[in-house]
Amino acid sequence: MAHLHSSGWFHLSAAHLRTLLMVGSAGMALLVMRLRVKAAEKPASRKKIVMPPLGMSTGFLMFAMPWMRFDLRIALAAFAAGLLLSLPLIRTSRFEVRDGEVYLQRSKAFLLVLIGLFALRIVLHEAVGQYLSLAQTGSVLFVLAYGMMAPWRAAMWVGYQKVRRTLTEEG
Repeated sequence: MAHLHSSGWFHLSAAHLRTLLMVGSAGMALLVMRLRVKAAEKPASRKKIVMPPLGMSTGFLMFAMPWMRFDLRIALAAFAAGLLLSLPLIRTSRFEVRDGEVYLQRSKAFLLVLIGLFALRIVLHEAVGQYLSLAQTGSVLFVLAYGMMAPWRAAMWVGYQKVRRTLTEEG
């Protein structure tokens, strides 16, 4: 239960903190889905493709803190799982030309993939959380997410470049 700590700060039990993190994760997942739908309404650009993995890469600074670290084999497994989980994202992210501009195609399958990945994230959070601290669990899931983001965005870059090339050849 949350209560006022003697220091004047609220204290959350581990169970309440996990619940709060899950609710926050659900909120972030809904925000990402909304942003993806909105992104399909505006032309794509190289910057929009490259910036998310570059911005996310600053998260690796968390490993400067000893309590965030875990075994390298777990990191490699999490990254490999991310690579595998990037495949549905890659398959459902296509570009098209509209009004002389390159757009990301809207896809119901893409939203279903995002929902499925979020559900899997919850299951993995609970499974990994049985063996690692809350901070380490967050670190593992960050590595997994980066393992999904980097190849997905690399594939988007290639697809975007192909569509841009055809657009310049035609025009």
